[in-house]
Amino acid sequence: MEHIYPIFDKMLARADKEKLLGQRGLMIWFTGLSGSGKSTIAIALERELHRRGILCRILDGDNIRSGINNNLGFTEADRVENIRRIAEVAKLFIDTGIVTLAAFISPNNDIREMAARIIGKDDFLEVYVSTPLEECERRDVKGLYAKARRGEIKNFTGITAPFEAPAHPALTLDTSVLSLEESVNRLLELVLPKITDK
Repeated sequence: MEHIYPIFDKMLARADKEKLLGQRGLMIWFTGLSGSGKSTIAIALERELHRRGILCRILDGDNIRSGINNNLGFTEADRVENIRRIAEVAKLFIDTGIVTLAAFISPNNDIREMAARIIGKDDFLEVYVSTPLEECERRDVKGLYAKARRGEIKNFTGITAPFEAPAHPALTLDTSVLSLEESVNRLLELVLPKITDK
């Protein structure tokens, strides 16, 4: 598609922004069932990276679906469009040198593969929060599993809609056996060499 006003060759490059920040942009994409601990881990990781002087941005269902994606429902087409928009927004953050933490159920490999293609596979780390359904349902942080069991929520992942585990995640974390601190430490070992020379 032709752009009316092509400006990309005039804008500062990603490398300029990464040099300014002293870090490299990266996507850490948390996938797993509702209640598995995706957002909790992302928040704890953001705090630890911030403490180390690394600029981050969290994207999750609450801040995305209340804003840029507030016109989308939960049909299959809307779920795909939700992830597509998230990936496009995330790419802008990453191209600015920001470490971006995305916490989304993103229930199948095709949808996560699409996100990785948009963002760029070299910048995409898939983290599978593999906490078992029984534990997620026991926690039922938002009361969603109870509603799904009563039939009040249709197409609920893990109950009436499938979840496809990643085939080759960069890291797997089961929060039913790992503490939050252990999960964050494993993530730090994975991501720090990719985002900083420190």
